[in-house]
Amino acid sequence: MVQLQSNSYTAPTRQPPKVEWIRLPEDYPIPDDPVESILQPFLAAALTESLDLAGLVQPEIMIASNMAIAVRIDGKTVLKAPDWFFVSQAAPLPDMEIRRRYTPHRDGKVPEIVMEFLSEEDTAEYSIRPAFPYGKMWFYERILQAPIYVIFDPATANLEVRQLNTEGIYEKQEPNQAGRYFLEPLNLELGIWQGKRLEQEAFWLRWWQPDGELLLWGAEKIALEQQRLEQERQRADQAEDKLIKLKRFLTEQGLEIPE
Repeated sequence: MVQLQSNSYTAPTRQPPKVEWIRLPEDYPIPDDPVESILQPFLAAALTESLDLAGLVQPEIMIASNMAIAVRIDGKTVLKAPDWFFVSQAAPLPDMEIRRRYTPHRDGKVPEIVMEFLSEEDTAEYSIRPAFPYGKMWFYERILQAPIYVIFDPATANLEVRQLNTEGIYEKQEPNQAGRYFLEPLNLELGIWQGKRLEQEAFWLRWWQPDGELLLWGAEKIALEQQRLEQERQRADQAEDKLIKLKRFLTEQGLEIPE
């Protein structure tokens, strides 16, 4: 009897990557990739502005946009630059020094919130490629282990929020009845708002307090203050008109008007 040779194949076991959180030299070249649309930097700036105006950006907090997060994996330097990320505790810098890159565990805590704004060219934000240069979702989940990963498509107003579970795997979250997501690191809700900012009519990401109060941008605060001043002016004008009418009535009645 002829014994047939087995053609079964056993895939090699993938070893866990060796991760080193090492600060890069100051002269290490950081790619200066162009933004994919004019809206992306506006989205990031709008998120930060409302937090700052609400007094929620403290000295120990770091918020960045398109800043390189640096790590060495299996001897290779890997850089990922989220469209927006939030760190609750970052090491302070000397006065007038500018942070150009961020290395978690060296420069501060791991970013608690990482956001990517979906590009039209590809779906790299969903990539789970486990090999160099590593997919974004795989990197944020397995290497960075950022607790919250947000993907937003401004073209379709699709917002997805994923959170690490107890096994270190991202789970897609469900919005509340208002269509927003509660992000514990900020104690705020994240949702979508349609309207105009900087002459751009678009879908914007915005923050709400848990009680439903919207965190305002600077232009909105100015508009509200102008509205308040205008209402006060109108009340003052109405009061003056009433006083004039009262004086006229007293004069017609022959009564003396005290000065």
